[in-house]
Amino acid sequence: MSDRSRPIVAALWMLGAVVSFTTMAVAGREIGGVHTTFEILLFRSLVGILIVSVIGAALGRLNEVRTKRLGLHGVRNVCHFTAQNLWFYALTVLPLANVLALEFTTPLWIALLSPLFLGERMTRARVFAAGLGFLGILIIVRPGTVAIGPGVLAGAASAIFFAGTYMATKGLARSETTLSILFWLTVIQAGLGAVTVAAFGSVTWPTWGTLPYLLLIAVCGLAGHFFITNALHHAPTSVVAPFDFLRLPLAAVVGLILYDEPLVATFVLGAAIVLSANAVNIRAERARTRV
Repeated sequence: MSDRSRPIVAALWMLGAVVSFTTMAVAGREIGGVHTTFEILLFRSLVGILIVSVIGAALGRLNEVRTKRLGLHGVRNVCHFTAQNLWFYALTVLPLANVLALEFTTPLWIALLSPLFLGERMTRARVFAAGLGFLGILIIVRPGTVAIGPGVLAGAASAIFFAGTYMATKGLARSETTLSILFWLTVIQAGLGAVTVAAFGSVTWPTWGTLPYLLLIAVCGLAGHFFITNALHHAPTSVVAPFDFLRLPLAAVVGLILYDEPLVATFVLGAAIVLSANAVNIRAERARTRV
C-alpha cells in the first residue's frame, strides 16, 4: 500500500468506527434507565471476550495474544474505562450540548500531547484542523456559559482520558496485532467492570427486553475498536482522531429519524466545518508523505 493512500484507508476505517459507536450509543440510550454504566461495560466486555476468543481460535491466531506490552494495554483500558464513566456522570449533571462540547476537545488534547508521548510531529495543519473541527462542534451544540463544577471537570477530564486511549492504542499498534489489542480490551475492562459492579453490591441482570441491546452494544463496541485500531495502523493519531467528530452529525440524523429531534441551520453549518477539518487533515497528511 502506498503512503499516499494510507490516510484515505484510515478514513474509511474511522467511518466504520463512527457508525459502530453511534449504533452503540442508541442501544445504550434505550437501556440506560435499566442498567448502570458499570453493568453495561461489564456485560459488553464479557460478550466481547467470547467473540474475540472464538474468532481468534477459528483463524488460528490466538498465539498473537501476548503479555509483553501488558502494561500499556492496562494504561489504555484504564483510560478508556475512566473516560466512559466520567462522560456518563457528566451527562447526569450537565446539558447534553455542554458534555458534547467538552468531549470533542479530545483531538485538541491529542494534538497537544501526541508529540510528547508518541513523538509525532506537531504541524500547523494538524493544529488548525483540530481547532477548526472544535469550532464546528461549538457551532452545532451552541454551549452556553457553564459554571465550573464537578460536571464540567468530569466532562473535561473524560476528553483527556479519551485522548490517552487514542495515544495508547497508537503506541500498541506499532507492535501489537488488532486481535491482541481487542483481547486485552475485553479482558481488562471486564475486570474493571466486575470490580465496580461488585462495589455497588447489587446487579441488575439482563432481561429478554435488554439482552438484545446489550449484545448490540458489545458487538458495536468491539467493532468500533477494531476499526480504530486498523485506522491507527495506517495514519497518525492526530489524523485519525478528528474523524470522531463525524459522530455528532450522524447522531443528529439518527435523532431526527428515531426521536424526531429537528435539524437546525447551525447544525448544517457546523457539520460542514467538521467535514472541512477532516479534509484539511487528510490533505496535509498526503502532502507530507509526498515530501
